[in-house]
Amino acid sequence: MRPVLPLMLVLAVGLAACGTPQERCIDRATRDLRVVSGLIDQLQVDIDRGYRMVPHQVTFTRWVPCHYPPPPLPPKPGVKPPPPPPPRMCLEDFTHTVRRPRAIDIAAEKRKLKQLRVKRVELQRRAEAEIAACKARYPE
Repeated sequence: MRPVLPLMLVLAVGLAACGTPQERCIDRATRDLRVVSGLIDQLQVDIDRGYRMVPHQVTFTRWVPCHYPPPPLPPKPGVKPPPPPPPRMCLEDFTHTVRRPRAIDIAAEKRKLKQLRVKRVELQRRAEAEIAACKARYPE
């Protein structure tokens, strides 16, 4: 199961850019709550799975076609230009990101999850008050 937090954040930013003033205000008021909720979801997945998937960059080299610069123009009219050089291959480095499993301390992750759930309750209370203020400030 892939986390949908990055997609949700992209959509939220896209919608916030074209929303009403009230929607933008509510978006700002609930940003921290959404982030903490996403962290809770990801942490729960990691605990259920027993390990975490972390990004790792792998660099590899491969042959790619490379080209010589174009030949200079002939100096005099009527002089035949030199033939183009033959194609050649060059080695070029590429970087690819892969996800690798990494062991986690499940007891520590459960403590972290418990702390995040407490923080989410606090952020929910604060967000509710800010949403009410947004609705009062920008009635639709």
